[in-house]
Amino acid sequence: MTDTALQHTAFQGADEYIAALDTLCLRASNSLVFFENDFDGIGFNSEARYNALRGFLLGHPNARLQLLAHTPAPLERNCPRMLMLLRQFSHKMSIHQTPPHLRNLTTPFAVADELHYVRRFHFDDPRGILALYDPEGARQLHSQFNDIWSASRPAISANTTGL
Repeated sequence: MTDTALQHTAFQGADEYIAALDTLCLRASNSLVFFENDFDGIGFNSEARYNALRGFLLGHPNARLQLLAHTPAPLERNCPRMLMLLRQFSHKMSIHQTPPHLRNLTTPFAVADELHYVRRFHFDDPRGILALYDPEGARQLHSQFNDIWSASRPAISANTTGL
């Protein structure tokens, strides 16, 4: 089996989900998108995640990080490292909130470079899959993300004054 062979790895709990997201962050080079309910308790304020995302954003001039949440307040309240990234990389990073009519979507996922992804079965279920080198599945999820993103609105600003 080569390093670029399709790999699907199931995970069963919150710690394994966090590890899968960390793996995905380290694999990304150009595009990294996340769709979550609220980003609470899944490692978005850890030093390791901060360093991985910062390295990703510094690694390529066109790198793009997009976070989409039904409820972004916990991200703003509990993840100062993510807010530091947003201030430093506001030209490469955005955080949006879904509109009310899409709050029925309950399957969180993340996609790196339309090649790798992490997907859970439901917001309330820590089980899911880490897929490496699965461009077909990654493109489908990325397309779904783009559809949701286009209906969403900016949620957290890089500056503290807001408008």
